[in-house]
Amino acid sequence: MKSVNRRDFMKITGSTLIGLTLGGVALRAQAQEQLSADDATAKALNYTPASTVDGAKCSNCMYVQGADGEPHRPCNIFPGKLVNANGWCSAWVKKPG
Repeated sequence: MKSVNRRDFMKITGSTLIGLTLGGVALRAQAQEQLSADDATAKALNYTPASTVDGAKCSNCMYVQGADGEPHRPCNIFPGKLVNANGWCSAWVKKPG
């Protein structure tokens, strides 16, 4: 087993932190386009940017990602797209908790 000196440890740690940071930025950059109601998947799942179902909207769905309070957020159902937090689709499932 090779021992790691302090200099090598610092290089590895720094590279890892940079990689994690850039990876997170890259993932967020992928979901930049807002989902259109004309999108084929959106049509198939009856997506609407303004929910008409009481108590059910994208912001409280288990598939939505991102920070609470954001008007548009990434969704696991629509990869690479941002859904309206007030929207709804037939894949909606209440967020646990």
